Amino acid sequence: MDLESVRRYLETGGYEEDKNASTIEKMPLRFFERFILQGLHIDLIEPGRIVCSMKVPPRLLNGGNFLHGGATATLVDLVGSAAICTAGAAGTGVSVEINVSYLDAAFADEEIEIEARILRVGKAVGVASVELRNKRTGKLIAQGRHTKYLAISSKM
Repeated sequence: MDLESVRRYLETGGYEEDKNASTIEKMPLRFFERFILQGLHIDLIEPGRIVCSMKVPPRLLNGGNFLHGGATATLVDLVGSAAICTAGAAGTGVSVEINVSYLDAAFADEEIEIEARILRVGKAVGVASVELRNKRTGKLIAQGRHTKYLAISSKM
């Protein structure tokens, strides 16, 4: 692919003409989070741990027709952040690091389980481990770790 083709692909989201430009700008705030989380169900929530599940919706598939890596990383981000809150953190803070190892594919309408466990929540930093599994087979789809800086309240 030549450089200009790469530029056009990135600037138009993969479409030659951005017919959705005006529609995209009218999306509600935090639309992306709702887009990813719609259909997610909490199966268990306790201090330091969240287990949830969802059927992989077609809207989250990539060009190979399996769960998009960006959607997986966003689930690590959002569910990991929520788990940090269950451990008593006042807020979710800001991401310092997210890493994801992609180990298997999840396809449309497959039920996946997302489990987030707290590794550490201190005064300044929270760390969560998040695993995505095929709910039927138990096979590990992705494993991630999310580190967040938690705002320290001033004593002034």
